[in-house]
Amino acid sequence: MQTFQVLKPCVRSRNGMVAAQNRHAAAAGATVLERGGNAIDAAVVTALVLSIVEPWLSGVGGGGFLVRADGRTGDVDTLDFNMRSAAAVDPSDYPLAENQSGNWFNWPSVVDDRNVSGYSSICIPGAVAGFAAALERHGTMTWADALEPAIAFATRGFEVDWFAALSISTEAPALVRDPETAALFLDQGRAPSVGDSAHPHLRPMAKKAEMLKRLAQSGARDFYEGEIARLVTADLQQGGSVISAADMASYQPTWNPAQTGRYRNYDVHVVPGLSGGPSFLDAMDRLSALTTFGPETSDADAALAYANAIRDTYQHRLTTLGHAARAASCTSHVSVVDRDGTMVALTNTLLSRFGSKVVLPNAGILMNNGMMWFDPRPAQPNSIKGGVKPLANMCPIVLTQDGRPHLAIGAAGGRTIFPTVLQIVSSLVDFGASLEDAFHRPRIDASTPVIKVDIRAGAKVAATVGRLHPVERVDDTIYPVNFAIPSAVMRDDGGFVGMVHPTSPWSAVVAADDAAPAS
Repeated sequence: MQTFQVLKPCVRSRNGMVAAQNRHAAAAGATVLERGGNAIDAAVVTALVLSIVEPWLSGVGGGGFLVRADGRTGDVDTLDFNMRSAAAVDPSDYPLAENQSGNWFNWPSVVDDRNVSGYSSICIPGAVAGFAAALERHGTMTWADALEPAIAFATRGFEVDWFAALSISTEAPALVRDPETAALFLDQGRAPSVGDSAHPHLRPMAKKAEMLKRLAQSGARDFYEGEIARLVTADLQQGGSVISAADMASYQPTWNPAQTGRYRNYDVHVVPGLSGGPSFLDAMDRLSALTTFGPETSDADAALAYANAIRDTYQHRLTTLGHAARAASCTSHVSVVDRDGTMVALTNTLLSRFGSKVVLPNAGILMNNGMMWFDPRPAQPNSIKGGVKPLANMCPIVLTQDGRPHLAIGAAGGRTIFPTVLQIVSSLVDFGASLEDAFHRPRIDASTPVIKVDIRAGAKVAATVGRLHPVERVDDTIYPVNFAIPSAVMRDDGGFVGMVHPTSPWSAVVAADDAAPAS
């Protein structure tokens, strides 16, 4: 049991800020704002740096979504740069393990976990195309300039501190199976030793740095159609992947109008289609129908309403749309607001922690395991198929009020993402909580068969939810991660305020006026 309480204060600024899961990445993005860049510039730089400083969560080997709301016009658009399966994927290559049928909460496993790890689990990555498309449409920076901070961090190397060592050690038995992955992350098959402030343990990512330098010189499409594409494709096929040069060359991200719902006095904008956004709107509508919150509403009654709305939404989602229930997802979310009030919510992922556990030998990229997002059972709405995108849990959203961006929020944590975002939004809108209080408020998670209740919520909350659902009281621990890890920025009193998940060790909000060059 966790015996300490961690609190983080909100950060305020009139000049914009970046909220992210790593302080170095947030500082890199805030420096962009300080130098006159906008929210898209800062979001892309932050995401690229995150791929170096916490490479096991997200990166150029993955994919994601973003929502952007213009601070001057109020226009909202979304970008889908999620992963896609290879055209030649054959469902018969992913046979179900014996004596497993699965249900809407628990899909069956695949023989040898071919959809979870190794080259057979890799989908075509969309991050490079997505970041470049975002800059091209809404950014002010050049692609080469946006890559500079990530190149510097890759050349220097990511730091092995206690949290990095914990992240690596939890997956060490799987990482050791791939020689390139083991060489990058392990020392003789074990997690590397931890450095200190006087003698930091840095692990340079030389091959990735060279790849990023070429991307800066040749442009983002080189990743899909040029020399880097040839390196990536050769690495993949040598390892047994069916991803082809044609698969890489045909990849394009997609701009779409936001799907918009209404909650109380706010318009809620999400990524349409195969994201967590439509399910968030579904749960929001169910919550509105279930109850009208007021000052007299107890935490226990609110928790039960959340549980019912989330539970019903997940049953609909997993029986009509499909989604992976096994293996915890690990993701990075970035929320940004610039001095003009433009907000960006960007989520990028490798899917599982360390993705496929494969580092490409020549390109030096840690790759996703996007095949795990498909339902391995045949004849399901989201069954394994070639040349398509799977349904994803990522759920970046922006709330607007009277045509002005009000809140940008998202989270990391697989199926726990939209339940977390829903509860924070409800705390703000229904109960008038400050952003700081909303982030510290104990939550539930109803994305698993047994509903988890934060032990800080007290016995009455668990007892009330337990009248209708099986419950388990758990701590909001660093590991295992029982609740999603959100990051948000919000308009507040003529300026802006930002918050990150209190128990995420290196999460931080960095204001543009406090930014200094990241190092």
